[in-house]
Amino acid sequence: MKTVAVLGGGIGGLAASFYLCKNPQVAKVIVLESSSRFGGWLWSLRRSDGAVFELGPRGIRPAGAVGTNTLNMVEGLGLEGDILPVSYNHVASKNRYLYVNGQLHKLPSGISGILKTVAPFSRPLLFSLLTEILVKKGGEEDESIHSFVSRRLGKELADLAMDSVCRGVFAGDCKKLSVRSCFPSLYKAEQQRGSLTLGFLLGSGSSPEIVPGHLAQRAKKEAWAQWSLKRGVETLPESIAEFLQQSGKVELHRDAAVRQIIPTTSGWKVHVEDGVISADHIMSALPAKALSCILPPSCQGLVQQLQDISAVTVAVASLEYEGSILPVTGFGHLVPSWEDPGLLGIVYDSVPFPQHNRQTGQTTRLTVMMGGAWFQNVFGAPQAVSADSLLARATEAVRRHLGHCVAPSWSNVALHRDCIPQYHLGHFQRVDTMRAFIKNNNLLLSLIGSAYDGVSVNDVIFSGRTAVAELLGDGV
Repeated sequence: MKTVAVLGGGIGGLAASFYLCKNPQVAKVIVLESSSRFGGWLWSLRRSDGAVFELGPRGIRPAGAVGTNTLNMVEGLGLEGDILPVSYNHVASKNRYLYVNGQLHKLPSGISGILKTVAPFSRPLLFSLLTEILVKKGGEEDESIHSFVSRRLGKELADLAMDSVCRGVFAGDCKKLSVRSCFPSLYKAEQQRGSLTLGFLLGSGSSPEIVPGHLAQRAKKEAWAQWSLKRGVETLPESIAEFLQQSGKVELHRDAAVRQIIPTTSGWKVHVEDGVISADHIMSALPAKALSCILPPSCQGLVQQLQDISAVTVAVASLEYEGSILPVTGFGHLVPSWEDPGLLGIVYDSVPFPQHNRQTGQTTRLTVMMGGAWFQNVFGAPQAVSADSLLARATEAVRRHLGHCVAPSWSNVALHRDCIPQYHLGHFQRVDTMRAFIKNNNLLLSLIGSAYDGVSVNDVIFSGRTAVAELLGDGV
């Protein structure tokens, strides 16, 4: 019977605890969270008038095995009645924009979109896809996303589309990010089919088998592109925490920063501010650098690899405007780094999730995302940046990009320090080296969370499930 200490009470730590506590081999789970709340970057700001603003991820995709896994968890928590689905034929799914050369351009979608030339692109996307089939397979073990897309689809698509997508997903620089780690499906398609187009048409390798429950089956039948919850995505970690509390097997500790972890002959001594906790195994869902600071000197090889995983800071301005102010409808728009390095994009939150608007009077909710890999260069040190200056930058972007000059009726600025890990070139080797060190030194330690195997909510939840299955056998 095991006692497992889970370090970090974000969605990764909570998910791992959820799977641990369902396994009969585990007697006790101790969750240690350094802050005063659980949920990590899943953070919903709820106002008394019914309005909900997401300070972190705002919608979760149901696609693939990892998406199915999350929906199965949602169903297991009894949250089916709270789901807000957005289908593929919804305007928020069909209309996505780029802000290029001072103008909004709708990204091509559907068959007609790839057959004709659509600004800001200089030729039909079909041309790039057909010529891509003839491109030779790359010989490198890893490659930057920009280099990979330039080589296979052309520099224009790399500079316009992938540059912007990497800013929207990773808040990162596509010239530094690894295609193998950030977009494994693209890497596998080239390796196994010799082409992205053929990989897309024929599939490229196996994915984990997750049996879909009723909710995941419904998502497929109704063609969901993404989903949220009535009270925001933070409902998910809140519901997991409540489930853990009621299980009788889990101790949840807030404001419990871990000072040091020391291996023993039978497990670990976990040092917190007010004492020492003994555990048979540790699952760390901490940021890589935070884990590196609490490991003992005997783990120096692991410490160095962890410190090599950097993370970026993102400022999120939530804005509410009276009436309908959007010149276009859709999910939102992204901005290439050469157009405006400090501004990543603007999400039109009221379009996919009007249910999160306040209950009376028409409003438009927007989220302006700023910084990322460019934060320091554009705004300076995060600790020295004022909320007022970030708000001014956000409202100016709304004025320039969307043509709306009236000030917002309500606003909130959140600064997320080191919130998105950056999978730079060679990331897969770093992760392999870390896990090999753990295995070779017989450390009773699992690495989970966004620093290793994917930054999406689905990836992070699945990393918790995978770690539990590897530790105890796949009984989840």
